Formats: sequence, structure tokens, C-alpha cells
Amino acid sequence: MPAPTVRRLSQALNIEDLRTIARRKLPAFAFSYVESGAEDHATLHHNREVFTGLHMVPRQLRDMSAIDTGTAFFNRPVSLPIAICPTGYNGMLSRHGDLKLARAARSFGIPFIQSTMSTSSIEEVAAELQGSAHWFQLYVLKDRAISQRLMQRAADAGCETLVITTDSVLLGNREDDKRNFARPQVLTLANKLNTALHPRWAMEVLWPDGVPIFGNLTEFLPKAQWSTAGGAHFISQQMERALDWSRIDDIRRDWPGKLVIKGLLHPEDIALALDHGADGIILSNHGGRQLDGAVSPMEQLPEIVETYASHCEIFLDSGFRRGSDIAKALALGAKGAFLGRATLYGLAAGGQEGAEAALQMLSNELQTCMGQLGCATIKALKTTQIRSATTLPPPRAPQRD
Repeated sequence: MPAPTVRRLSQALNIEDLRTIARRKLPAFAFSYVESGAEDHATLHHNREVFTGLHMVPRQLRDMSAIDTGTAFFNRPVSLPIAICPTGYNGMLSRHGDLKLARAARSFGIPFIQSTMSTSSIEEVAAELQGSAHWFQLYVLKDRAISQRLMQRAADAGCETLVITTDSVLLGNREDDKRNFARPQVLTLANKLNTALHPRWAMEVLWPDGVPIFGNLTEFLPKAQWSTAGGAHFISQQMERALDWSRIDDIRRDWPGKLVIKGLLHPEDIALALDHGADGIILSNHGGRQLDGAVSPMEQLPEIVETYASHCEIFLDSGFRRGSDIAKALALGAKGAFLGRATLYGLAAGGQEGAEAALQMLSNELQTCMGQLGCATIKALKTTQIRSATTLPPPRAPQRD
């Protein structure tokens, strides 16, 4: 549970504490950008509710003197079964936010998945990662030359895995976020006044260079359109609504490394992804920011693992806040659990130190959970039994004397 009075990073004990600090530090519009979901937030809230309905069956009398959270993604060792998800516009939370997240990922030995909409370029992030696992997420654009150029830059920078996001062809109806603006990219008067009450944020984020720009798009825009508004308009006009499996075939031919498809939830789409050359998938409902009323990736995970785990690596995101959430996902067969808001709360609360605090909290919680389950390794964790309301045995009738 969060501490109501938590104000400093040193007081934070969990991800919810980091969220509390982030909410205090950020202007309302910036926090809303991180926090908001689509429409009534049904999917956003359901992502968390699913975890509370899953219960683990611990084993006892096992040697827990050493607990190893290491595993491998595509045969590359990682120290934790997690990665930092691709998220856009992180420079609005902390100056050079993507670089700070990349350094945090490097320090914990996990992949950093960079977004097309990052505020630092592919090349800048690669320089910070220094050879650590760098994945690049691509929004497929109408102009194929631009998509191919971004892929080439990613390959040249040493990115080993390309992630194709499929569930953002039409952007979700994020009403909370829209209410912050009088018109596109122009804050309401109330939000302007609220921003004025956050001078430390303004000094840290806006001074001396002004509003962050989309670092990967400057190559394709005249300098006068490098602004947030220019980049956002460019992407909204360029998003490929005709994206289909034939385009995935084109990308597979062009991309030399591992290919991961993100945003799938239907089992038949997993089969199609494999048919079209995917090496892995990320089950995702975009953290509740797209289709309101979508199923949780955790609900789909058992069926998809049973059918496809021997054919590809299965990851998932959406709703992870505790180490026990990660343990449940791995027990149900996921290869890894990917983090979005959890590390963004840390970034907003304390920059790189805050992002590392988020990762350390989840690492500590995962190790504690593994120890209490009687699982000293990730391999052992995958044998843990999971019970839910639908799998619990019916209550026994009371016995008469």
C-alpha cells in the first residue's frame, strides 16, 4: 500500500509510492499523459484486477539460500525476466528521459525497447547502452522509405531486435488526455496555470532547450516542424492504416535480426505471426490506452503458451506493478514481463535514480516472492501452480454431525 505522506524518493517502498511522487512533481497534463487510458478506463483497471484474482501455490522445505532471477531472451542472458517497454515522449517526464531509462536498463542487465516516438535518437540511446540489449519499436508508416530508413538506422546502431506495434493504427480515445488541451498541442488556461506551479519541473525539463522533440523524426522534417506539434502531426498523418500481414512480410525481408510483433491477443493472430516470420510476440492491450473493453494479456496467456510456447518466445505487458505480478506471468508460461508505467513513474519521480529504484523494487519483490514460493530459479518458478476464481474447487457442503 502507498504511504500517504511519501514525498521523497528515499521514502518510496513500492511502485505506487513512485506514482505518488510522480503525480506531485509533474504538471497535471504530463502526469495525465502517462496515467490516462481509453474512454472509461475499463481495460486500464481490468489489467490490474486480473492479477488480484490469481493465486499462487507455494512449496516448502526447499533450499532458498541462493535465488537466481536470471534467464535469457533469444538466447541472450538477462539478469531479470523483464524489459523496459517502448514508451513515447519520455523527455517530458525528465530531461533526456529515454537516455536515463536506457542507462537504468543497462545497469540491471535487461533490454531497453526504444520507441519510434522517443525524445532521443536511436543513435543517442545506442551510445548510452554501450552494447547492452537494445530493441527498437517501429510504428509502420505509409512512407515505406521512412520505415526502411528507421530500420536501417536501428540495425546500424546495433539493435538486435525489432518490435512492430500493431494495435495503434487507430489511436485510442483518451478523453482524460484530450481535456488538458484547448486545441492540439495548446494547453487549457487551467493547465497553463497548473504548469506554472511546477517551476522545478520546468527548469529540469524545458530549460534551456525548450519543449523536447521527437529525436527519431528530425531527419524527415524541416527544422521548423521539429516541435512536438510538428512531430505529432507528422505521425498522425503517416500512420499506416492499411497495415496487414503482407507489410510484415516486407519488414521480415528487410530486417536481419529478431522480429517481435507487439499488440496481439487473439490465438489465430499468433499463428499468423509465426507464419509471417516472427521470432516472438508481446501480448498487449497497450496498457489500456487503445481498445476499452479488451481482454488482459494475462487472460490470454495460458492458452497461447500451451499452443505456441515451443514455436516462439512469448512476452507480455500491461499492468505490472509488483514482483508477484511478474512471478504469476512466468508461472503461466511467459518468457518475460515488460514494464511501461512502472518505470515511467520512477523516471518522473527521480530521473535515472528513480527508474533504477523502480527496477530494484521489482527485483527485490520478485526474489522475495520466489523464495516464499520455494523457487530458487526462473525454471523452478515456471512450475508454480496458479489458481483463479474459475479454477478453484467448489465449496464443500457443510457436514452434519
